Amino acid sequence: MRPTTNLLLTLITISIFPFFTNGTLQPQHQHAHGGGCNPDERAALLSFKEGITSNNTNLLASWKGQDCCRWRGVSCCNQTGHVIKLHLRNPNVTLDAYGYDHACASASALFGEISPSLLSLKHLKHLDLSMNCLLGPNSQIPHLLGSMGNLRYLNLSGIPFTGRVPSHLGNLSKMQYLDLGQAGDYSDMYSMDITWLTKLPFLKFLGMSGVNLSGIADWPHTLNMIPPLRVIDLSYCLLDSANQSLLHLNLTKLEKLDLSWNFFKHSLGSGWFWKVTSLKYLHLEWNLLFGKFPDTLGNMTYLRVLDISYNGNPDMMMTGNIKKLCSLEILDLSGNRINGDIESLFVESLPQCTRKNLQKLDLSYNNFTGTLPNIVSDFSKLSILSLSNNNLVGPIPAQLGNLTCLTSLDLFWNHLNGSIPPELGALTTLTSLDLSMNDLTGSIPAELGNLRYLSELCLSDNNITAPIPPELMNSTSLTHLDLSSNHLNGSVPTEIGSLNNLIYLYLSNNRFTGVITEENFANLTSLKDIDLSFNNLKIVLNSDWRAPFTLEFASFASCQMGPLFPPGLQRLKTNALDISNTTLKGEIPDWFWSTFSNATYLDISNNQISGSLPAHMHSMAFEKLHLGSNRLTGPIPSNFSLPPCLLLSIGALRAATAAVLQHSPANLHARVWRLASRVRSSGKLTVAPNPSSAAPGLSSGNATPPSWPLSRAASDGSRRCSPLGPAATHARP
Repeated sequence: MRPTTNLLLTLITISIFPFFTNGTLQPQHQHAHGGGCNPDERAALLSFKEGITSNNTNLLASWKGQDCCRWRGVSCCNQTGHVIKLHLRNPNVTLDAYGYDHACASASALFGEISPSLLSLKHLKHLDLSMNCLLGPNSQIPHLLGSMGNLRYLNLSGIPFTGRVPSHLGNLSKMQYLDLGQAGDYSDMYSMDITWLTKLPFLKFLGMSGVNLSGIADWPHTLNMIPPLRVIDLSYCLLDSANQSLLHLNLTKLEKLDLSWNFFKHSLGSGWFWKVTSLKYLHLEWNLLFGKFPDTLGNMTYLRVLDISYNGNPDMMMTGNIKKLCSLEILDLSGNRINGDIESLFVESLPQCTRKNLQKLDLSYNNFTGTLPNIVSDFSKLSILSLSNNNLVGPIPAQLGNLTCLTSLDLFWNHLNGSIPPELGALTTLTSLDLSMNDLTGSIPAELGNLRYLSELCLSDNNITAPIPPELMNSTSLTHLDLSSNHLNGSVPTEIGSLNNLIYLYLSNNRFTGVITEENFANLTSLKDIDLSFNNLKIVLNSDWRAPFTLEFASFASCQMGPLFPPGLQRLKTNALDISNTTLKGEIPDWFWSTFSNATYLDISNNQISGSLPAHMHSMAFEKLHLGSNRLTGPIPSNFSLPPCLLLSIGALRAATAAVLQHSPANLHARVWRLASRVRSSGKLTVAPNPSSAAPGLSSGNATPPSWPLSRAASDGSRRCSPLGPAATHARP
């Protein structure tokens, strides 16, 4: 489940279901009448504890003593002493690079099984075991849960169950909150029939995100038979349509509907959900809906969140009825190739009542044209503004500096010109600023140093000149600094070494001069990626240097490092290294091969390196090894396991080259493709994936989400202000 969706669900749940959320974040220690809990229920809890095989965070450490009502996660009725609530949600969920939850990868999760002893808790109303790894012997939802007839609240979300959802959950006739969601992705859990849900007449919250419902065509009719429903989350369910006709709408209390990441391929206006005028949150992102908004959109006056991003729908024009949506706080139409003039959109389609309440506006990856109007300053509550990957021209309005609530400003990949307004330095709450891939000129305003909370600054691929202003180093929260591919000159400030939060530093393809020493890296303890390539820099790393970081990627290509291999490289730990065209001469020292024996990417081409390859190369882990344009001689070691891509010198090693290419696989590993794209070369590709092979994309689990061409080459993430490479462009919102 996406982090933003998690947050929204939490906020909605708190507002809609105060009974359920009261005390769930902190354990309630309600004392039983008479000073202790029921002995049989205490025994049942201890039996449940015995089924837990791993409890790294000691979540159950307090489960001792006679009064189980004082145990963490356990709540009892004050009058009877019976256990009525068991809340053991994993408090620290592990997120992967895309923000997906993986309970079984979390060190803080409970591992084991859901014990049948819970059946002895006959008064239990609330059971939350979410985000743990309680799979048991068969990894399926235990049938015993269908016999806990007093339950009102059941949350098993994030537990990676497999198999069929048991229909006997329909026996829980008092259920009000049911969450079986599989966090963030398509899962191996499925259901061929959800009519059992109609046996839950009091159900208000239904979460089945990630459960395969592809075989169910009449799902809207089933849900329409449960009038109390207020939240429905059927994202990632492989549903193929939402255009069923409901003769009579019973879902008059529905406030949140999430149908994102399905396979709807029909007219946008034919969806049954447009009749639900009570909706406050509507998520339809990442489908294949086409056509215009229906006129009934104007009736949804309670709507606060409207997300129809990434449907590839150029006909999704803003209708006049959107002017009635004065409660709108989040509008996301990104990834739809919509044509139109940006000024007309701001002035005509978004009325004053909407502009003053809107907190997030995302129109990125469309085909909007024109200049940014000064009226943009009317969005006084705007926190996130993303207009990237359009065809906008003209200067960046200085009035943007009036949006004092702004935390993220993304104008990446347009045709904006002029200088960066110094007024942006007034956006003191800003955490992310991306103006990369435009036609901006002038210098970096010193006022940007006022942005103390700024974590991402991306100004790459412009025509910015002058040195880096020293004031910029006052932005001590920076984690990502990308100033690459400009005309910046002067020296790299030594103060950059004081940015101890910095993770990604990209300064390549500029006109920097001077010497880079250990002082430039002094306190960069968080650094993962560094790219200083294609500058007039001399890299001096002494043998006694101790690198304060462990890198994923380092490129010093076309800088001066030679003639000898810098001894300080012995202290550099990185998975990928590019020191091509760095004036290196002579033989490769033995310490070099041992230092980088675990690297997956190594480029030492275009130097004057001589000698032969070491016999022990068979133990190295290269996926891409580029040795071309050197003076290497001798054979390729016979026991060398060839990497997926090996580029060698033409000359003494020519005889071996054909054999190398014959053994190279047709498809490059996705990781290599990403790494290769991050190396900023001078417009010349040194390696590329096979044209017939698919680029690393979005496929996950048992399904591949829909894809389509965006307004520009969105799959080329190599110049995007992101550490993730091409995949980051398509990362889920």
